[in-house]
Amino acid sequence: MDGQAYLVLSNGMVFPGRAIGAPGESTGELVFTTGMVGYLETLTDPSYAGQIILQTFPLIGNYGVIEEDFEGTCLAKGYVVRELCDSPSNFRSQYALDAFLKRQGICGIAGVDTRCITRIIREQGVMNARICSQPPADLTPIQNYRVQGVVAQASCREPVEYPAQGPERFSVVLLDYGAKANIIRSLCGRGCRVTVMPQDTPAGEILARKPDGLMLSNGPGDPEENTFCIAQLQQLVGKLPIFGICLGHQLLALAMGGKTYKLKYGHRGGNQPVKDCATGRCYITSQNHGYAVDSGSMAGIARLSYVNANDGSCEGLDYPEQKCFTVQFHPEACSGPRDTGFLFDRFLQMMGGARHAQG
Repeated sequence: MDGQAYLVLSNGMVFPGRAIGAPGESTGELVFTTGMVGYLETLTDPSYAGQIILQTFPLIGNYGVIEEDFEGTCLAKGYVVRELCDSPSNFRSQYALDAFLKRQGICGIAGVDTRCITRIIREQGVMNARICSQPPADLTPIQNYRVQGVVAQASCREPVEYPAQGPERFSVVLLDYGAKANIIRSLCGRGCRVTVMPQDTPAGEILARKPDGLMLSNGPGDPEENTFCIAQLQQLVGKLPIFGICLGHQLLALAMGGKTYKLKYGHRGGNQPVKDCATGRCYITSQNHGYAVDSGSMAGIARLSYVNANDGSCEGLDYPEQKCFTVQFHPEACSGPRDTGFLFDRFLQMMGGARHAQG
């Protein structure tokens, strides 16, 4: 840790602290996550592309860095913590978190009142911020910052295939909008051969592979800007079973004629309660998103399957006639609760029906 640093919010508020991570300055959309553990999975979740991550839990870095736990590429714009542990204690730890931030080129700040900043975001809504060595006189560049083009940044460039664990039961194409690694593990562990394909793959190229099912991954940014991806999904709906998570859930809703909107401060953490509309049962889920599907716009198009128990926002949609279903939360949840892992089994059942029907 070296030197003085400042977190400057786009509303003009300034929080002094200590510089951590890589040297330099960075501007991004400031978001908070409530996870008490899982900072490695958070930092390596591509869905945080373009954003400065604020951890509400006060002590971060106490179990060090374990590269085996990474979920993807670190695309965050900055990192904000109350206290950064520089002496981690864990038998799996390989090095300290500050070294990870330096290697990834992520600048950060420690020693700020993260709970105060969280309250500001909850009351005023998500806003931009800059981590810097000196507060700027002009806030316009901070205020004008936008998270754009991040799905292309988060996606793979070429198809990559992962073999099934044990006997192969199904072949699945995973459209990579910024996929977390545990989606792949969850499918491979259930006997699926997974082919991860770039976000801009044409629909015809996917169908030419004749997969048993299509998986739509999580990812960053505003779903509405991904017009090419939405157009490809319109050509794929009804052709094969589809399971979408997070951004994949939003993109499929847009492809079907629905609408999305930006939440006031998003849902990020491992403790989001989600209610099953059919049974009334409540599940604790892991989430990371700043946009949601307008459930009213899906009337007559899809059946609302899950809602957020806190704010009533859409958390899941079923399209039974098209053999598709999607959820806003993360059933693969690593790190996080695994209450909803059964959704992968549902996807397999749906593919089994499709394979049987094809002969």
